[in-house]
Amino acid sequence: MPADPSSRMTAREAIALLTGGAGFTEHRPPPRTLPPDGPLGWAGYDAARERASARTGEEESVVYGTGVVGDRACVLLSFEFGFLGGSLGQLTGDRLEAAYELALSRRLPLLALVATGGSRMQEGMVALTQLQRVAAASTRLRAAGLPQIAVVRDPTTGGGWATVGAGADVVLALPGAQVGFAGSRVRPPDADPYAYGAEGQFAAGQVDAVVPAGELRGTVGRWLRALGPREAHEAPRSAAPLPRAQPSSPSGLPASGREAVERARAAQRPRAKAYLADYFTVRLPLHGDRCGGTDPGLLTGFGLRADGQPVAYVAQCGTPTRPAGYRAAARTIRLADRLGVPVLTLVDTPGAANDAEAERAGAGAAIADTFAAIAAARVPVTTLVIGEGGSGGALALAAPGNTHVTADSYFSVIAPEPAAAILKRAPSETGATADQLRLRPQDLVELGIARSIVT
Repeated sequence: MPADPSSRMTAREAIALLTGGAGFTEHRPPPRTLPPDGPLGWAGYDAARERASARTGEEESVVYGTGVVGDRACVLLSFEFGFLGGSLGQLTGDRLEAAYELALSRRLPLLALVATGGSRMQEGMVALTQLQRVAAASTRLRAAGLPQIAVVRDPTTGGGWATVGAGADVVLALPGAQVGFAGSRVRPPDADPYAYGAEGQFAAGQVDAVVPAGELRGTVGRWLRALGPREAHEAPRSAAPLPRAQPSSPSGLPASGREAVERARAAQRPRAKAYLADYFTVRLPLHGDRCGGTDPGLLTGFGLRADGQPVAYVAQCGTPTRPAGYRAAARTIRLADRLGVPVLTLVDTPGAANDAEAERAGAGAAIADTFAAIAAARVPVTTLVIGEGGSGGALALAAPGNTHVTADSYFSVIAPEPAAAILKRAPSETGATADQLRLRPQDLVELGIARSIVT
């Protein structure tokens, strides 16, 4: 689709779109004097910079400073594409590094409004190495537990996309924006243009949301509230509260293992979306695994509860979870852990996807990484099993010592049908096998696997 005209805003127009009447205080790094025509002595470079400055009113391709979006202070940096294509040179690197350091010193989130064609050819390798400066500054901010949000405008390509853009914790894109590492003049002539656009990058799990310009301020404001950092007057964040049980037609607890499995598999049984809708007043999805994959059967993101408490969530939707889903889950859990946000996981899967495609996509490694993310989490993780708890594909999302179950759920080392097959039992013995597995909610509490039954 064609780019939204708003995606070609100037740097200051983009800042004004986000801050509105709250205002913006510009900062500048200490001045640096470049050699004539830059570090390479590129003939005509100084004249080109002067023309760019006269045309845009800017001294460089990045503007940065402090402002307020919604009700949250942040550091904003915004690219001016009209200044030599928003390209990165040595002085751009000074401004980018200073913006990250400003966020670090003031303990503020960093909001990057990106529109760039990449590194500046007139400065050669000196320009390219600015990407290393940006990566180091971003890493320092990440280590300090401060969030980074990027809004990618048209176009966002090259090293600017591969550092400031794609390196952010949350990536939002304006509709129709060109987004990709390869710019339009260097990609293969027969390349599918959809792959290099905001919508294509969203489909591939590289962008979290495509947001129209009119909705951007509200969306970014909600993300800033959800990601923090915690305000001085706010109480320390405790564990995520347990969700309430959602209405279900059966009452009481299942009398047998077979009944527990049937209730968990019933079509009318409440699913993850019903639990999340009841739990949050605002939900902000994260999308994709950042490796080119998505899993529609696993929902991840951050949300705000009625009291304003942020909680990260990972929710299975009753389907076999694919490797991309596990990678997205690990990404979300690690981000929440770094930002000090508690995590809620909703378990509901017959098991991990076991087809050939899943194996080629690294199912084992993805599941292992999810186990590791939960094991390493310093923030509290709360788990509610709302349906099927199928083997390791479900256990990977379960919090040790803080897993709870609903009356419509079961949790088992393996589903009763394959268990019977492995034991070489007749299909008629599936029910007896389910009883032997002790997979009912009340069995799980008695065994110490679950802490409570939410009814």
